Amino acid sequence: MSGQRNRPAVAARFAPLLAFFRGESAGGAALLVAAAVALAWSNSPAGDSYARLVRLPVRLGLGLDWPLQTWINDGLMTFFFLLVSLEIRREMTTGELASPRRFAAPALAALGGVALPAVIYSLFNWSNPVAMRGWAIPVATDIAFSLGVLAVLGRRAPVALKVFLAALAIIDDLVAIVVIALFYTHRLAPLPLLGAALAWAALYGLGRAGVRARGVYLLGGVVIWATLLRSGVHPTLAGVALAFAVPNRPDGGATSVAVRLEATLDRLVPFVIVPLFALANAGFRVDVLVPARLADPVVLGIAIGLFLGKQLGVFGTLMGAWRLGIAHPPGRLTPMQLYGAALLCGIGFTMSLFIGDLAFRGQERVAEVKLAVFLGSLVSALAGLAVLAVAARRDARGPHASLAEAE
Repeated sequence: MSGQRNRPAVAARFAPLLAFFRGESAGGAALLVAAAVALAWSNSPAGDSYARLVRLPVRLGLGLDWPLQTWINDGLMTFFFLLVSLEIRREMTTGELASPRRFAAPALAALGGVALPAVIYSLFNWSNPVAMRGWAIPVATDIAFSLGVLAVLGRRAPVALKVFLAALAIIDDLVAIVVIALFYTHRLAPLPLLGAALAWAALYGLGRAGVRARGVYLLGGVVIWATLLRSGVHPTLAGVALAFAVPNRPDGGATSVAVRLEATLDRLVPFVIVPLFALANAGFRVDVLVPARLADPVVLGIAIGLFLGKQLGVFGTLMGAWRLGIAHPPGRLTPMQLYGAALLCGIGFTMSLFIGDLAFRGQERVAEVKLAVFLGSLVSALAGLAVLAVAARRDARGPHASLAEAE
């Protein structure tokens, strides 16, 4: 009875992250449908029409004559990074990641889940400098997909587990953003980069001066995007810059610009932009991938990095940190539940495909990257769901020792 009485208080404490979880899990279903459509369409008798669509030229002038796929990847995905960065900023300012005690467990687990997949990929591809450009492909966790799989369990998944996985995935995306900025930036052009910095400083100054019009910040974001495009830094990082420029505190009782922007993007990104990204990037011809290519070091590095690297990196780091007393997972979670969550972290998909495009854009190897991301993510999803289902049945039969009780 006491557990039932405490449940509303727990739900209220984690309300922001649970709302985030519900939105992302529903978006995961839309992402899955879009990816399935892309894969089926590209392998159907009408597969040529899919290829023509993603390569359809969209000409806006000013040197911006890109195929539709590039507009989605380098343009629309800026809003994805904006939303993710707004969520990161909120959680680190006032949310579940605001205190060092709460931040430690998901942060250390995320770092372990980034390092080991990168090491595994590198071991397979160390002798090939071109292939090594893809080392970061298996390091990222897809927030929408992983939370969508967890949502299949419904109420059988503890609130604390949902919070932990959401926090871990948010930190994971933050690390992936840093990786993109540091390792997938080409030759830098100082003047455009200076222009982007000045535009960001101007937006930050407007926020400090009390300007609350969203249109002003969106226009400034366009300026940052355009200057980053010329600077050599990937333009989607304009979304990250904008998220940390807009005011995130309420002014005179009014909702902050950051909260209003996040509310606007909360449906646009998971239900329009990310599915469009999946539709434009998930399709590839299966018949061109002969069985021998499954043994390609890039395929093995990505697939094994996602499946084995993620689960061992996340779970191993978490258990090691707990044993050393450095970090404590939230709530009364059992090792089996945490291991199931670690398996779900191997669902790379959106960010893995995005980094794969940056690493091998225009190369035939892109099809192998997609195959490997599909395989690694699918096996991780099925394995994670199976482990968590077993954990839920065990809990239904009676309580099992949590890590908190083991202390």
